[in-house]
Amino acid sequence: MSRRLTATAAVLALAMVVPGTAYADPPGSPRPSTASAAAPLPDGWRIAATGSERYLEWRSERRVPIGDARVGFFAGDRLIGYPEAVSDGHTFRLPLDEARIGRTGDLRVTAGGRRLDAAGSARKADEPPGASARKAAPYTPPPVNAVDPGVAGPYATTTGEYRLPSVRLPGMDTPVEMTGVVVSPREAPGKRPLALFLHGRHTTCYTPGGEADLIWPCADGQRPIPSHKGYLRAQRLLASQGYATVSISANGINAQDHAIDDAGAQARSSLVRLHLARWAGWAAKPATAPAAIRAGAPADLSRVLLVGHSRGGEGVNRAAMDSLHRAPADQDGYRGPVRWRIRGTVLIGPTLFGQNPAPDVPSATILPGCDGDVSDLQGQMYPDAVRGVGSGTALHSAIYMVGANHNYFNSEWTPGQAEAPAEDDFWHDPERPDPVCAPSAPTRLTADRQQRAGATYIAAAAQLFVGGDDRLRPLLDGTGRRAPSAGPARVHTHAVGGHRAPVLLPDSGMSVTGGRVCDQVAWDEPTACLPQGESFSTPHFALWHTRQELGRKSVTAAWTAPGTPVRIRPARPVWAGDSRALALRVAVPPDSAGTRFDVAVTDASGRRAVLGGVRLDGLPGSADISARWAQEVRVGLGAAVRSGVDTKRLAEVELTPRSRDGELLLIDAWGWRAGTPAVRQAAMPRIDVGRLTVQEGDSGERTYHYPVRVSGKGTGRVWVYTPDPETGMPRGRLVTVRPGVNPVDVTLTVRGNTRFSYDDGHAVSVKTARGAVVGSDYGGITTLNDDPMPEFSAAPVAADVTEGEPLTWRVSLSQAADAELWDAGFHVLPVTGGPEVSTTDVGAEWLAEYIGTGPEPERPLSVAVPEPYFPVMVPVGRTSVDVAIPTERDGRAEPMESLRLRFDPPGDAPHGPVFTGTVRDAS
Repeated sequence: MSRRLTATAAVLALAMVVPGTAYADPPGSPRPSTASAAAPLPDGWRIAATGSERYLEWRSERRVPIGDARVGFFAGDRLIGYPEAVSDGHTFRLPLDEARIGRTGDLRVTAGGRRLDAAGSARKADEPPGASARKAAPYTPPPVNAVDPGVAGPYATTTGEYRLPSVRLPGMDTPVEMTGVVVSPREAPGKRPLALFLHGRHTTCYTPGGEADLIWPCADGQRPIPSHKGYLRAQRLLASQGYATVSISANGINAQDHAIDDAGAQARSSLVRLHLARWAGWAAKPATAPAAIRAGAPADLSRVLLVGHSRGGEGVNRAAMDSLHRAPADQDGYRGPVRWRIRGTVLIGPTLFGQNPAPDVPSATILPGCDGDVSDLQGQMYPDAVRGVGSGTALHSAIYMVGANHNYFNSEWTPGQAEAPAEDDFWHDPERPDPVCAPSAPTRLTADRQQRAGATYIAAAAQLFVGGDDRLRPLLDGTGRRAPSAGPARVHTHAVGGHRAPVLLPDSGMSVTGGRVCDQVAWDEPTACLPQGESFSTPHFALWHTRQELGRKSVTAAWTAPGTPVRIRPARPVWAGDSRALALRVAVPPDSAGTRFDVAVTDASGRRAVLGGVRLDGLPGSADISARWAQEVRVGLGAAVRSGVDTKRLAEVELTPRSRDGELLLIDAWGWRAGTPAVRQAAMPRIDVGRLTVQEGDSGERTYHYPVRVSGKGTGRVWVYTPDPETGMPRGRLVTVRPGVNPVDVTLTVRGNTRFSYDDGHAVSVKTARGAVVGSDYGGITTLNDDPMPEFSAAPVAADVTEGEPLTWRVSLSQAADAELWDAGFHVLPVTGGPEVSTTDVGAEWLAEYIGTGPEPERPLSVAVPEPYFPVMVPVGRTSVDVAIPTERDGRAEPMESLRLRFDPPGDAPHGPVFTGTVRDAS
């Protein structure tokens, strides 16, 4: 089966292979190539067999907890696929029919930007070990805010729980529970605003005194893990302040989201809105509500706050989007009317795999500085990716909490508090303690302090977004205030939106002297903002589906002496109008001290004014955390006004270094003024990518369009990515979209034939650029193979050799295939008589690469490891391959030795023949 892509609007896809045409060996072709079973696999990797199934398997020396970041297998910078975790907590397997391995020496495992298979395993992908050598500057806490949101309110509270019939959601075979724990104020007047909490991905069931598991429903003898009860502290605080609250359970989604393109975001959105629909019905008919709800004040569904943790954060973000821009009916589990209004979201250590935030719903994103799960802090994309998308009136805040980990925001994920087994998600190495995040580090927060700080900032967002109290804004928008109730937690904030006017949004049309415009995501390219080894040190560069992404720019500058200005000129003059200050989001290296620069502006007529000076100290950092985070600094525009600078036509921003040396990343700059405007909803189109499954056929050509749907109103622009039709490498294009028009006129031509290949996936990824929202960002076309697997056979080529010569067998196919086949292999069996070839009789390199062990101590090859097995890879288009086992000439007088191999063909076929190899002494 061969396939060809025809692109009339180019774009980029990940986890996609575009094979060239493959041909069977013609008559007179060269002899089979000789290979040592298959290309070598790195340490920890193997091709595993379980019954008739074959897997690409990686095993970690240390346990890898179930978390929210997706574990991915990569070959170099190409995604192979998302493996499934085995219950032992160490092993991950990807079926070979889902994997296109390619260069096996480049295999790697990552999750949340962290490379799991690297030495030390806690480092960022490709980042060198060791902590920063810089000496951090002393930290001075900011002034106290006028209002402390962490102070309990006047209302007594009541707690209860409801359980409703389970629901079926698209893409999930098992129904999902409808359970919520309710904390509400007693005797509060009128209807009360509602805060709904959604937990993230965690193990779902546990055996008392035993292990936890990721299944649903739970097995006999197991209990459900009550992750939804982990936010009671925040719920009680909000309830005392007058909010009705509910935290809902999503164990059924957690156990089934592994193989879903969006990792369950749409399913979680559906679950949230199904609960909201029930609350709306109960508000209309209070007598029908469960007792847990009737015991408290009734809810006002026109004032809703959604709070999501980890994948729950992405879920509530999608729920906010779906409430304004309807999802396609075939993807959505809720199709009823929207009888609520979401005023804001709080996102705690969230994922955002699609990098598709809801632009016109205010958000506050808590970024845990010691997050060991979503360690790339991809939640930074909630503010970064909304710029220029919606009306710009919604405030989007990022809250960087030094010393907080991922799990402790949920008490049911916290050791000593949880009902089920729980652990610290930050990978602590006692021999290499992290200077920021080790349990003993002075910057690390205890569970109690972290939960207190989390509840305080959730309440701050509630009082600002839902309550409309602008006195809470300085805690969230980069003004630099602290809440006493957050205790000693060191918290930094910045924001976009609200009363901000864009001044500098780096793009390719910008002119820079003294620095350069750089690409945030440009794998190992000279245009990259940071070297490859440092690219994961900043949350602002969190990866999407590709490691080469268009449209994401920053400005970078470095200096070794003060005085040489960095001049930044946008393509055309910009409007700062009635702004009172220029707010810049600037990242400096972690632990750096005293980066200083002056800020000046020049208008289109050449009038210039120096606005003031800035000093920045880096956040506490190490090689294991993402701490190159942009801090917000502001300089007043009063000097510009006094100098006659026209702030409605600013032509240049100038940064003049004043410290002896330094470096910076400018993320953006805004005209800023105080206050929180009313949020205005922009009319925008919505784009959703679907998945189409087609048959290959035995002959002819069929052409299919990628399934991309546009709904809503208005016109927007999106980045659309598909593979290059010739190279298969990522390529993207900016496309204008409007409802009723398919913006991705990219087709897949399928040529039918009778040669075997695996089911073949060709993906499309879509990301918003301006004036549009994206729901399902990833999908494509899967072509189903309808040809049988070739028959495998094996025969000896050199089965009786003198030591120093290779033992060789030939594996043959009845017909060439259009895919490399890893489905067959050899099991090493004990010999039935006489001495057996030992681990010192074969090549040490072969033994390490294909059996996964060393020669010492010497032992029979059949017990070198439990059930030793090595795979055979037959390349595309070939009908045979020679498998060679090198033997060692050791100079010792030895009797004749032998080994036994059982050839196992793929599928449900019975075991193949057993071969005996003989090695004779050479002395």
